[in-house]
Amino acid sequence: MYQEMILDYYRNPRHFGELDSPDVQHREANPLCGDIIEVQMKVKNGAVNQACFQGKGCAISQAAVSMLMEHVQGKPVSEVHAFSKEQMLDLLGIPVSYARLKCALLGFKVMKMCTCKHLGRELGEGFA
Repeated sequence: MYQEMILDYYRNPRHFGELDSPDVQHREANPLCGDIIEVQMKVKNGAVNQACFQGKGCAISQAAVSMLMEHVQGKPVSEVHAFSKEQMLDLLGIPVSYARLKCALLGFKVMKMCTCKHLGRELGEGFA
């Protein structure tokens, strides 16, 4: 069932696209596999008003970022910033092998960089 959900998010991504005048955006690539993800966010009253992504890559990277964009809608930026990689893996809902971990966490890393930029913080040590 979870694999079907991953394939659904991959084939029918949620919040895929581009925002007009995003407040913050960040783009990263995984050079090992070629996955590319850009996240854009608009923030209103301290909360993620809109979030979307663009990119290409494997089913895991694209499904994970799609699920994440759906998850962060309307949440306070501070809460989104505090979201952990363990919570991201729980959100994904499938066991992820060590070889696929970077794929599963690429969108999370990009989202985390967006919240860092918005909050004016550095990405902490020990990150993914």
